[in-house]
Amino acid sequence: MKPFDASGAFQPTTGGLRRLAIRGAAVTVGCQGLALGVQIIATVVLARLLTPGDFGAVAMVTTFSLLLVNFGGNGLTEAVLKWERIDHALASNLFWINLGAGALLTVGFAAAGPLLRWFYGDARVTSIAVAISVTIFITSSSVIHLALLRRAMCFSAVSANDILGRVASVAVSIFLGWAGWGYWALVAGILALPLSTSIGAFILCRWTPSLPRRVEGTADIVRFAMHVYGQFSVNYFARNTDNLLVGWRFSAQALGFYKKAYDLFALSTGQLVGPLTVVAVSALSRLSQNSIQYKRYLLSSLGVMAFVGMGVGADLTLIGKDIIRLLLGPGWEESGRIFTYFGPGIGLMLLYGTHGWIHLSIGRPDRWFRWGILEFTVTSFLFLVALPWGPVGIAVAWTASFWVLTIPAFWYAGKPIQLDVKSVCAEVWRYVFASFLAGFAAAATVRNVPFFFGVPGAKEALGRILMTSILFGSLYLGLIIVLHGGCAPLYKFVGILGEIVPFQKLRGTSSNVVSASQVSARPSYPG
Repeated sequence: MKPFDASGAFQPTTGGLRRLAIRGAAVTVGCQGLALGVQIIATVVLARLLTPGDFGAVAMVTTFSLLLVNFGGNGLTEAVLKWERIDHALASNLFWINLGAGALLTVGFAAAGPLLRWFYGDARVTSIAVAISVTIFITSSSVIHLALLRRAMCFSAVSANDILGRVASVAVSIFLGWAGWGYWALVAGILALPLSTSIGAFILCRWTPSLPRRVEGTADIVRFAMHVYGQFSVNYFARNTDNLLVGWRFSAQALGFYKKAYDLFALSTGQLVGPLTVVAVSALSRLSQNSIQYKRYLLSSLGVMAFVGMGVGADLTLIGKDIIRLLLGPGWEESGRIFTYFGPGIGLMLLYGTHGWIHLSIGRPDRWFRWGILEFTVTSFLFLVALPWGPVGIAVAWTASFWVLTIPAFWYAGKPIQLDVKSVCAEVWRYVFASFLAGFAAAATVRNVPFFFGVPGAKEALGRILMTSILFGSLYLGLIIVLHGGCAPLYKFVGILGEIVPFQKLRGTSSNVVSASQVSARPSYPG
């Protein structure tokens, strides 16, 4: 794609908004499914090649480095999507600002290696920090190129590029892990991901920035981006204080067990809400002036997210131990025990992650930033209270934080558009209730089946996963039908899937634009 014409103006998006939004959501969800498959392969193989201590040592560094890697990517991306007019000169200024910041952060993080070694008391951390610091600069070089592709709604190209980068990253880690490189196999995979993605971005977006010069709007965009990045930063600290505390208070091995449990816990947000935020904000931003239509589409989106999230969350709570047993193999039982306490928060975490759609689509990242400070304060307090109980206590604190913060988050986000939080509760409460009731019923039933307890082995674990999921799924769908007095929620979900099918004939553009979006802070690296 060539994003700008001969005059320097941004090339307009061709095609109907509704069609592009639906296709964007379809491609995004589909590619995230492929990414999930790649991640599962990496987890299965690397967990058998490396030790929990290897994963923990790398996590000690990435707890800090990923905050800097996301500078620009969280902020300038949203600004490029939201801004009414973007031309060649303005984009060039943003490119050089971001690249310069990336260079400074790279040098600073490499120099901080000895400080991290002192904090954790682990000699491996210094050299890992120096190597991983390079990812900050590499990532900063392609932020604007990828943002321009997303502004043009070229979601298929962006998603395909992401998949190829993940495949390259996983392949490098697995090969070097098999060759006996230990934790350096993970470090090499981390380096391969942004390098592959950046090369792909330059190929897909055929644009060469000009030298920086004074352009109206540059300062405004930077202020907008800093608000978004400020929110991301406080959210990031809230999402990663657990890693810091577990690594500091306990050991690299304890952090390795904990992080694998957390990775399964956070999978729903990383694979669904995070990628769909770009699609949702792109679509909702075009409706922000029509409050009635905006609210109707937003609530419909939340209903579908609750339907999926509460079902997935309750099911994973029941089968999480066996999934970890299958994926990681023997020696990782502690991760399964920790995950049991994460499970009840999965559905609410998925729903909670969508409140940022409101802040961004109405152009109020400042409010999102202020809410992030409150979230960080509450979550950190819960972590400190729970720390004496070890990684299990931290998992309980995570679950409690989402149950405490979700309703206030939607109340605060919806104030500028007079979104009544009661309408949000009315849209989602049936799914929450159905997931609890079906989960308790399924758990009570399987407890009376001898096959479900005390039988080791992968084959038995797979059997328990299938039987439990079928039982829970049947109960959950049945309760939803009863509570809604019919199959309307199922028809809505199936209808969205029908619109996503590539050969489905599209109707006029007057219909629901955001139906495409109905279908962080801790990015995923190999293993």
